Amino acid sequence: MSKSGTRSSIAHSVAEEDSVNQAAALAPHMIYEVIRREGEEELARSNRSLFWSGTAAGMLISLSVLGEAIFRTYLPDVPGSYLIENLGYSLGFVAVIMGRMQLFTENTITTVLPVTLERSSASLVAMLRLWGVVLGANVVGAFAASSLFVFTPAISADLMLSLTSLSEHAMGFSAWEGFWRAIPAGIIVALIVWMMPQADESGLFIIVLFTWLIAAGDFTHIVAGSVEMAVLMLQGSLGLGAAVFGFFLPVLVGNIIGGTMIFTLVAWGQVRDDVEHK
Repeated sequence: MSKSGTRSSIAHSVAEEDSVNQAAALAPHMIYEVIRREGEEELARSNRSLFWSGTAAGMLISLSVLGEAIFRTYLPDVPGSYLIENLGYSLGFVAVIMGRMQLFTENTITTVLPVTLERSSASLVAMLRLWGVVLGANVVGAFAASSLFVFTPAISADLMLSLTSLSEHAMGFSAWEGFWRAIPAGIIVALIVWMMPQADESGLFIIVLFTWLIAAGDFTHIVAGSVEMAVLMLQGSLGLGAAVFGFFLPVLVGNIIGGTMIFTLVAWGQVRDDVEHK
């Protein structure tokens, strides 16, 4: 074979190998490492940075409730419209996740992975600091967006009726039921985080599909639900005690259990041997 033919063959083999490598799925320990490094970066961010990013996320997650309200208002009342209506729920999550903003339920896996590896009190304190700042900021943003809906003519009266109806449904669960419905929601959001490092062009589809599943399954999410909670509180139809103890705390605990104590332990179990032997 000529030198030019040999070079061509080598180039073809290299190109073929690159194509195979690009097409191959990331191994679990590689996904873990990507998310762990993201978690370390988040843990290193200042409180100010976390707060403003979390506030923006709390405001933009209101698009989930608004999107559902728009679909509910204008879709014909026919069988199956409920499933289409819940596509609106994905809008806020698309904006927040694709915009790389701080959403509490994402942090329940991203920042836990460094803690599972280091197992130090310093890493645990850093994680709890981030959780507190981000959750507080998410709630501030949720109330800001809800104030816009309730106290200004930003949305029409028809949309406001639908938004109020959605909020009443979301707050209608008992604390016990809200807690159990929050666990699947926590798992689903953590699953999105786990899939995103190898999603590439399918990332948008993954976010839409799995957040639609949260809405279609009538599961409860602490941040999106805080928008609905805030709407009713600002309207004067939901008291502070009922909001905190009937919705916020049970759903918060359920999301943490789903996103951290279940999903993260399962993820850690997949990669523990690979990571600890390095």
